[in-house]
Amino acid sequence: MGRSYIVEDDVEEYLCKLCSTQSGTVTGLFIGQCSIQRDFIVMAARTPQKEESADDGQLVDKEWLSEHARQVSRMLPGGLSVLGVFIISDSDAKDSLTTLRQLVFAVENLISSEQLWSPADDDVTDRVTLHVNPKTRKTVCRTFDVTDPKTVAKPADWKYQSRVCSNWATVLCWLDVDLLVPIPEKITSTKTVEKCLMEGLKSWTHQIESGVFLIDGKKLPEDSELKGGQKKSTRQTYTAQLLVSPDMQKSSDVVQRCGGSLSVRGVIHSRAFLHSNKPKAKLAERLLKMDVVSTVATRVQMLLEETLTSEESSRDVKQTEQLCLPRRVFCPVKVTGPLCVCDYQFSDEGLTEITDRLKEMLDTDAAEDDLDTTQEMSAELIQSEATEEATAETVEASEPRRDIYIGVAVGIAVALLATAASALYFSDA
Repeated sequence: MGRSYIVEDDVEEYLCKLCSTQSGTVTGLFIGQCSIQRDFIVMAARTPQKEESADDGQLVDKEWLSEHARQVSRMLPGGLSVLGVFIISDSDAKDSLTTLRQLVFAVENLISSEQLWSPADDDVTDRVTLHVNPKTRKTVCRTFDVTDPKTVAKPADWKYQSRVCSNWATVLCWLDVDLLVPIPEKITSTKTVEKCLMEGLKSWTHQIESGVFLIDGKKLPEDSELKGGQKKSTRQTYTAQLLVSPDMQKSSDVVQRCGGSLSVRGVIHSRAFLHSNKPKAKLAERLLKMDVVSTVATRVQMLLEETLTSEESSRDVKQTEQLCLPRRVFCPVKVTGPLCVCDYQFSDEGLTEITDRLKEMLDTDAAEDDLDTTQEMSAELIQSEATEEATAETVEASEPRRDIYIGVAVGIAVALLATAASALYFSDA
């Protein structure tokens, strides 16, 4: 008996629409949540068309679809992930099986390359593929184990159902982030900066994984159900706290010679969704921690892509530099349910750019009024006399060097309890 997939009936509507309106071969992604017993599919999103008009003879572009999956994965809060791919074509389902197998492996490899958390023993490793014939509307569902290079296609049960997006439990959390990463004396390229920052994020990820997870201020046993006086007729929403302690280091590991540092500071908003009538504390903790790590790593990676890889940013940094990380903006999947997707807004972007990306990446028609921009605010970079004096003292206390400026970050990210802000600070030492 293969895996079972419970699919939101809007997905059936969406696939039928693609069959009627799109010509040629169409590919796309499925988004949802895995569980030991069965998986839930809540969204489908076709692969955007390339702007280039040149035809290289490829009906399915594996790299293009994989990059689409990577971008979509960044837009999914905790509890939602890319579960598989679909293809709509006139070809026989058996003839498309090899292509679908290649696609799910390519997608999984690229997405997992950006993930910093350690996989769990009970993680579901099957990914779904669906072939749809646009004329007959016949669907063939198969799964592949993406951890097994020799995997063969296994049949799966594909069932459409209404209100799959309803009655999910939501876990919310605001977390103060203060991450300091040392940079070597000689920075040969932006790749060096990126490598150091990723290593720092991995170390920070271990701190998050070992952090204490509280629901409404209480530590719950792993197998206990989330409770809080929730009524069945109301949405289950829980407020969580993460208590994180710094990694214990040897004294020999603390002191090291470096040419600068990168500091990630601010307060982030994190959330996770659980499809279960009886959500367990263990699953809520894991999904929320994964979202905390993902949202910070995603912002840093986006900033590296936008700034550090540019020719202008490849210059040597001669003084403290302050850069704002993008803030997180949420958009509901459906008005009737709690599920949301998200995007990240840089300070020079308007909400139109957000709705355009939602349309391009998720094929979702969202209005600006649909966006929730209240959970995080843009970081404010403030320079005060006090911080200037502190910088001067640091310069005097450090070993003098004529070719580099010694300083500390002087920007301050201001955050309120129900909002969040984040910023990235670069400084030479």
